[in-house]
Amino acid sequence: MTIRKIKIVDADEVRNKIDKTYEKQNKITLAKWSIEIAKHIIEISNVDVSKFPEINEGFKISELSQVSEARIYDVRQAGFRIHKIAREQTDELIKTIIRVVGQAIGSAHMKEHSIITSDYAIKVINLLYENDLEKVIEERNWQFNKLIELSYK
Repeated sequence: MTIRKIKIVDADEVRNKIDKTYEKQNKITLAKWSIEIAKHIIEISNVDVSKFPEINEGFKISELSQVSEARIYDVRQAGFRIHKIAREQTDELIKTIIRVVGQAIGSAHMKEHSIITSDYAIKVINLLYENDLEKVIEERNWQFNKLIELSYK
């Protein structure tokens, strides 16, 4: 089982299901899953990230790397650019959303980033809904179902 790297209110039972399924997946499936999580979190947060073109650039580089059309170096650099933007933010919600994106992009390089992506997404849910466990369970179930869906493609 993976260890959470951040402190969050979480749905341990669902995260454990995700963790067991995650362990069996390949890096490409997990990279796709992470990008799906990041896009989902951006959508449900209603935060306008269009002022950060690095986000879409990072998504594109991740997607290209999944089909061997971008180098790991490019993926890492895209992730570093995203994390730099996150460090510059003063709003905790925006900072955390950008961290979700950075981890998602990094998952194309190392699959371990994908579980961190999912945890940061829960931190966003904690911020959006003031640690509402029902919302956390809803998000974790969405993540699990998306992972299952992608594992069969």
